[in-house]
Amino acid sequence: MIEAEWWDYEDAEELAEAVAGDVGFIIESALDARGQCLIALPGGQTPLPIYEKLAKARIDWKKVMIVPTDDRIVAMTDPLSNAAMLARIFLPKGARVIPFISDKAPDHKAAGRAADARLQELPWPPDLVWLGMGNDGHTASIFAGPDLDEALDAPKARRAVGVLPDPLPAEAPVARVTLTRAAILSARTLTVVVTGKDKKKLLERAIKDGAGSPLPIGRVLADAEQAIDIHWCA
Repeated sequence: MIEAEWWDYEDAEELAEAVAGDVGFIIESALDARGQCLIALPGGQTPLPIYEKLAKARIDWKKVMIVPTDDRIVAMTDPLSNAAMLARIFLPKGARVIPFISDKAPDHKAAGRAADARLQELPWPPDLVWLGMGNDGHTASIFAGPDLDEALDAPKARRAVGVLPDPLPAEAPVARVTLTRAAILSARTLTVVVTGKDKKKLLERAIKDGAGSPLPIGRVLADAEQAIDIHWCA
């Protein structure tokens, strides 16, 4: 059974303050314990105000490595690039932002292999994997489609795969690279941040259904051995 603790907030500002504080504490704790920190952060609009608050924290950012939980297979100059968004916020602070995407990859499978090779060079496991969730129940870029099983069932050593969602999301109709379920669940800390009443109901149902959930996020979280903090506001 998924062990999840819900944190509900009055509004987006309160949520942003709380999550930025929690993530800052996780980073500081990792730096104190190991002298470095690796975190995986999502793209999208919901995290942006949280990132802006987090970036103001007095952290030794030069010892922090950041990877996206997933990314669209686009150039770093493309507005759809999650790595580029993270870089804009955290590179000026001195953090190291490691992109997934190689412009030389001929297809999404090759892009996934290239991303995995990059991740194999990093100190593992991540101190934090922060997940969001789409209206269709996907998390990171673990979508319904022909590559769903590969993302869910990849060997523990595999950290990233290329995926082609089916159908392609209208707002970003491109192939992706995503952390695998095994890579996500290897994290020392798992955090989920969602907003809106519909998403709360969807996530509650996915957690209840667990491994039998038709939603990717339910199947990802079902095997979590660590407690999961879920932050939500309407």
